[in-house]
Amino acid sequence: MIELLIGGLIALVVIVLFVIIYNSLVSLSRNIDRAFANIDVLEKQRFDEIPNLIEACKGYMRYEEKLFNEITKARTAWMEAKTIAEKARASDMISRALKTLFATAENYPDLKAVETFKHLQMRISGLENEIADRREFYNDAVTTFNTRIAQIPYNIVAGMLGYKPKELFQVPEKEKEPVKVEF
Repeated sequence: MIELLIGGLIALVVIVLFVIIYNSLVSLSRNIDRAFANIDVLEKQRFDEIPNLIEACKGYMRYEEKLFNEITKARTAWMEAKTIAEKARASDMISRALKTLFATAENYPDLKAVETFKHLQMRISGLENEIADRREFYNDAVTTFNTRIAQIPYNIVAGMLGYKPKELFQVPEKEKEPVKVEF
């Protein structure tokens, strides 16, 4: 009888431990999903502002067609991206193109004085900062999850549930070169 009681107690401890680990992994996974959704929302807001920014600039920056095309290309790449890596590359591409646009705008004093342009520039710059913060939160959540599923006993439960390491939101090193736009 005592052996049955000990066996039942061990089984109960194993089940409770499994449930605790399972719930922890589910929570971490949901945090990753939520963090990426937050990035996605901010990226969409940024991309919704881009046509307005381009329209505000076009009247003043008549000779910057290549730059506008680069921004449009980056926006399209992000909208078509399917994986985290593709979204990261497209997001970086648009960030670099927007920096180039804002730097180029310095050559157009009339444009810099337009309230719409100033408002859009501030709005997009603010969104860029928020996106950077959300990327950091996302990468922290992914790192915690990836670390956890590699640790004992979490790795056993993660393996049983088919959990795999998640991908960080980062731009590959070779893609960090500045956008080259010829004028």
